Amino acid sequence: MKMKLQLNKVLLSGIVAIGLLGSCSKDFLNQEPYTQITPEAALASESDMLAALRGTYASLRSANLFGRNIQVIGDLSADNVFISTKNSGRFFAWDQYVITAANAEYTAMWTESYTAILRANNIINSALPSNAAVNQYKGEAYALRALMYFNLVRTFARPFTDNPGGPGVPIVTKYDPALKPDRNTVAEVYTFIQNDLQQAYTLMTQYTGSNRFSKFAARALAAKVSLYQGLNQQAYDFANDVITNGGFTLVTAANFPGYWNNLAGNGATNKVETLFEVSADATLNAGTDELAYMYLQAGYGDLLVNPTLYNLYNATDVRKALVTVGSRAGGEAVAYIVNKYKSVAADRDDKKVIRLSEVYLIAAEASARLGVATEPRALTLLNTLIAQRDPSLVYISTGTQLIEDIITERRKELAFEGDRSYDLTRLKRDITRVGGTYNLTSIPYSNNFRIGPIPQAERDVNKTIVQNPGYIQ
Repeated sequence: MKMKLQLNKVLLSGIVAIGLLGSCSKDFLNQEPYTQITPEAALASESDMLAALRGTYASLRSANLFGRNIQVIGDLSADNVFISTKNSGRFFAWDQYVITAANAEYTAMWTESYTAILRANNIINSALPSNAAVNQYKGEAYALRALMYFNLVRTFARPFTDNPGGPGVPIVTKYDPALKPDRNTVAEVYTFIQNDLQQAYTLMTQYTGSNRFSKFAARALAAKVSLYQGLNQQAYDFANDVITNGGFTLVTAANFPGYWNNLAGNGATNKVETLFEVSADATLNAGTDELAYMYLQAGYGDLLVNPTLYNLYNATDVRKALVTVGSRAGGEAVAYIVNKYKSVAADRDDKKVIRLSEVYLIAAEASARLGVATEPRALTLLNTLIAQRDPSLVYISTGTQLIEDIITERRKELAFEGDRSYDLTRLKRDITRVGGTYNLTSIPYSNNFRIGPIPQAERDVNKTIVQNPGYIQ
């Protein structure tokens, strides 16, 4: 099993060397091999824990996770982008909607997610005495573990609101190379995620910038998870906590272009827009597998914008400038090109995971779904955001139209950040799209390939685990 083979090899990240064993001791024959150091021995100090935490964050930088694939699959498998007729041959499974249990991208996402979870588990399970630093590091590890499980359960399982008792993903809380787990239910996974995020919210007290989790970044993620569960009052309460008490501010219309031109994350004194993002720089990056390579014409430039998305933006909308109308050399004569990501060399784009704009949209959607009494609040939240994106637009809608307007603004605001497919699936909506080599115009909610397969490499060794419908059992 690929996951388990990798997990067997993974020690705590950040532990790069062990001191020489003392050969003069009469007990030297009883020393454990340095390749089998226990988590307890590896995490013997706060500095060890911080090193392990940095290694956990580094896991997320992989092209198979937030370095590229999560964002690409989330938009390409929906209706935001398609593959140009001139392309590098990547990601065709989602253009065709022909996916197998041996799919390399899903296999790598599964394996590397559980590797990151293992690293977070080792920090969480550390026996170091509690103090402010240890609590902060453990809180961040809880938040990271929750983020990975959230991405896993929304990728490899049907939505919570579809069947909470249906198969989710395995919950693994400690290193055990002999473990062959079955899938926990979707409800159990979501409960586990929320418990982790509550622990994170309670334990963390420091804000060190957007490249690490903080108290209110964890709370924002909990709001999003609650929205996926259909817990609208809880989603609003959590989102409102962030908006009211987090100290973060929306990026303004005037500063919006500069926000996306800035390749670095927020520092410890900056709380504009970004609550959490995955860092990449000139040294620590995914190279030619970086996200920007899939969009920029200076890279592969394979992914082009569906014109139906582009046409949603008014001329006065600052977000419209993140798409350039041009042509694709050797490809489309008219091409809508994403320039939200700026760099294929030197310092690379950090990948936004949680932004305050989304928190406003979560609070607005949750309020709109709570009924007529909270619709004015939903409109206020929505229009507060839109005032910083399109000054010509003021929403006055009610009822189902208000919810539709919020969903449309989610699409416009979060385009190319990997959320669109997950949104359409949680909403149980068909996907309607244009463009692409295979011109698939409709992918119904019932399509089995709307969720990923349990990797065949996992099932080859772990016979306990159940496959998703539509894939070879």
